Amino acid sequence: MEFADVVKSRRMSRAFSQVAIDPSLFEECVDLATRAPSAGKTQGWSLLVVTGDETSRYWDIALPIEKRESFSFPTLINAPLVALVLADPHAYLARYSEPDKASTGLGESVDEWPAPYWTIDASFATMTLLLALEDRGISSLFFAHAQEERLRESFGIPAHVQVLGTIACGYSLPDNERKGRSASRTRNTAASVIRHSHW
Repeated sequence: MEFADVVKSRRMSRAFSQVAIDPSLFEECVDLATRAPSAGKTQGWSLLVVTGDETSRYWDIALPIEKRESFSFPTLINAPLVALVLADPHAYLARYSEPDKASTGLGESVDEWPAPYWTIDASFATMTLLLALEDRGISSLFFAHAQEERLRESFGIPAHVQVLGTIACGYSLPDNERKGRSASRTRNTAASVIRHSHW
């Protein structure tokens, strides 16, 4: 598929079959995501992945059974793979304390950073992953998780590690697809985004 076609065809899917994803196929997509830009090539992001029957552990916390009857996208929980996107600020402090970066002062504290590059790098990687999945015919949804403290406890995620959100992956059920509430909003044009010389 041509790159432009991948970008134009990618959508957030909320209806999945239970067909498993070949682990090697998912790994290929993650490998492409590791090529996303990263400050100082720190690459301080990771994915906490659960698959198959283990996904119920995630959903039982993030979307308890008692809330599912009124949930608008019931086949979302069919997704055979769920990944929490994690970013580690400490990795950036360590990298920028190394000799070639120490003069920046960014290794001293996260407060020294003009922008949270751990979040930025993880976001770059996440978008690259979503596009790679689309290119391989795998649908996905990035969404804000619920019950973060319980998820941290259940999956052993350290307090200093940022949880950006969750990616659900699988093969979509287009006949059952229900669009999200924001789908009808008008997409910005290039002309409305580009600013020349001043705001």
